[in-house]
Amino acid sequence: MSGGLRAVALMGATATGKSALAVEIAAATQSSIICCDSMQLYRGLDIGTAKPSAEERAEINHFLVDCCELPDLYSAARWAEEVRLVIAGENAAGRVPLIVGGTGLYLKALLEGFADIPDEKPEVRKKFEMMHWVEGTEGLYSYLQQHDAVMAERLKAGDSQRIMRALCVLESTGRSLAAWQAEAISEVVAIDCPVFVLDVPREVLRERIASRFQRMIESGWLDEVRWLATLKLADTHPAMRAVGYRQLLDHLKGELTLEKAISDAITATRRYAKRQVTWFNHQTPTAMHGSADQLKEKIMEQLETR
Repeated sequence: MSGGLRAVALMGATATGKSALAVEIAAATQSSIICCDSMQLYRGLDIGTAKPSAEERAEINHFLVDCCELPDLYSAARWAEEVRLVIAGENAAGRVPLIVGGTGLYLKALLEGFADIPDEKPEVRKKFEMMHWVEGTEGLYSYLQQHDAVMAERLKAGDSQRIMRALCVLESTGRSLAAWQAEAISEVVAIDCPVFVLDVPREVLRERIASRFQRMIESGWLDEVRWLATLKLADTHPAMRAVGYRQLLDHLKGELTLEKAISDAITATRRYAKRQVTWFNHQTPTAMHGSADQLKEKIMEQLETR
């Protein structure tokens, strides 16, 4: 194996069957898997994130799973930095890892680079979390409009997570997030990484999402959400806003019946999957799309010949 970092990426929307295909391919090619999922990073969020099982992780080496303890936060830039180290280590051992997941932004950060934004100051985040608690998302957005009109224009008024991030960056660094994003890292470590996107017919995906949700509930997902609620995380934490978790948390607060929470969560997951499909169609123009049968052999060829 010579020159540069090498990996292969298998991406796709939630419930397309990426993980099962990846485990099958990795077992056949003796490859490792790097999880590209912004929620599977968090320890304790197992059922609702469809995290690889203990058996799967015993059979195949999985990286970037359970690597962040709540209430800590993870970022695309941090993921990309750690994945580069993993790829380098795997390549040095003569292996080409398979990057698998549905978080397109993370893959983009890895392959194209990300603005090198300094860490938020904890006291700044606490300040805006308090403001959010007192004044709601409307108050946060109003503050952003007054102090950073460029970012306010880019964000939706109800997107508390991104509004919070923009405010924390602004106050922690003295510069707008927009300015940082305009300065993408100029020296990205080049990675030779063909991208494959697993496609599933829309109606099939809709049914899979509904049936998988029911299986997760039967597997004890509600107990996992009860545990999450005991952590008393800020509403803006990604774990509190994750699709499915958010609706089940509303049920535990008495705002929704369980039936309504499940129905709303399935609808939200379907919308999320649709956004993922759109992302991969537009943000990975050189990717090869196909069904599991169409992609399996081609991915294996890439892993075995690289």
